Amino acid sequence: MHTPATTPELADSEGQKTSLPVLGAGVPAGTATGGPVPAPPRGHHTGSHGPKIDYELILDCVHCGLCTASCPTYVETGNEADSPRGRIYLMRQVIDGALKLDDDVKQHLDLCLNCRACETACPSGVQYGRLIEPFREHMAEVEPGRQTQSLNALQRFLLFHVFPYRWANRLSLAPARLMQWSGADWLLKKTGADRLIPKSFRSMKDMLPDLKPHYGRLPEVLPAEGKKRARVALFLGCVADALYPRTNLNTARVLQKNGCEVWIPRNQACCGALHYHAAEEWPARDFAAKNCSAFGADDAARFAGVDAVVTNAAGCGFQLKDYAHMMAGTPQAGAAARLQAKVRDISEFLVELGPVKPTHPVPVRATYHDACHLRHAQQIYKQPRQLLEMIPGLELVPLPESELCCGAAGSYNLTQPEMATRLGDRKAANIRDTKARAVFTGNVGCLMQITRHLKQLDPGIWCGHPVDALWAGYSGELPAELR
Repeated sequence: MHTPATTPELADSEGQKTSLPVLGAGVPAGTATGGPVPAPPRGHHTGSHGPKIDYELILDCVHCGLCTASCPTYVETGNEADSPRGRIYLMRQVIDGALKLDDDVKQHLDLCLNCRACETACPSGVQYGRLIEPFREHMAEVEPGRQTQSLNALQRFLLFHVFPYRWANRLSLAPARLMQWSGADWLLKKTGADRLIPKSFRSMKDMLPDLKPHYGRLPEVLPAEGKKRARVALFLGCVADALYPRTNLNTARVLQKNGCEVWIPRNQACCGALHYHAAEEWPARDFAAKNCSAFGADDAARFAGVDAVVTNAAGCGFQLKDYAHMMAGTPQAGAAARLQAKVRDISEFLVELGPVKPTHPVPVRATYHDACHLRHAQQIYKQPRQLLEMIPGLELVPLPESELCCGAAGSYNLTQPEMATRLGDRKAANIRDTKARAVFTGNVGCLMQITRHLKQLDPGIWCGHPVDALWAGYSGELPAELR
């Protein structure tokens, strides 16, 4: 359910307050809040001093309103300017010169999670991501660093200089791991002493799951079990590998079990998503170039021997699948396109391959949350459920609002903590209402966000990755949380 739309007041081009029209009524092309403005011809690219957006993509939106019920921020606020069509309208008015890019407009655009749920709902095929991302890049050019201006120096350092690197992540987690394993973390919470920790740092600590021992360093090549059916390259990620090492290990094991030779490139890097979504495009492209080289995509003949590049993180998967767009016009454009063409989510790949059926029962009532970058950005939603439903004894029940964002959205839960908390609480309440003992989801950010909110609401519900359940079905080794 969502609240009826309001008509927010925004500043027009003269700095006066005006109401945003009810967009569902159908706004004529070229009409702005400050009066009629001629629309550029279709196919026109906005000028070099504005956001680099093909104006035709804006005109694809017919303001029908079918996207509003799927937009997390609109569902929460009921504010038309916090809906996809409202944001498209605002962006158009700024481009047309009818509206200033003031703090009001920025606030509504910043609140967007870029979850792409509107793209799934849109009957006109509006490419919302191709609008909001370059517009945010433009805002960052006008006001450098604005995407992360709400973060303190430590948070910015961690976001850009620690999170994108596997070994740096593992080292930075050592104190938190020691606190968890020694019981000091429990004691701090029990005595209330954790309130002495700065709020921003405490918030990041609360996002951490129970940290498990790391698997160490896997061989560069893992042999297939039984008849070899494919040769795949495994993308490890950065934050995911440090926080959920068991999931990466289980992914490799599941691939082996399904007849895959698994190659783990040694020099692979972060996918670049953290930088890219913070409008730091050049560092993101640098990571992309390193991955093209590490996975051998810059050598077409060598890369032909790889059947797929497999990832278990929805955010990484979508970023890798966007390399051709991100690297267009660069010397690595061809390699990026080759790499992108072979990227597969683990669930997508296994269903394409034809999965080996698990034989060991996993007796648990479970539900599944659709990670936004899996469900909406990659349109992968049946495959994870198909894999879970194969597992003997596992009862999979539907999750209300499964397709609605949990509030993680990359670094969104750091930059927009209030809305992220509202969405996290909403998601946790929906999970609790299913009476499930476990919830599965295919993205590291969702795992962290949902775990954090379930700890507060119902700590008896375990949040894991579908591949963890699948490996339990193959091996008979139940996770400790389900024993």
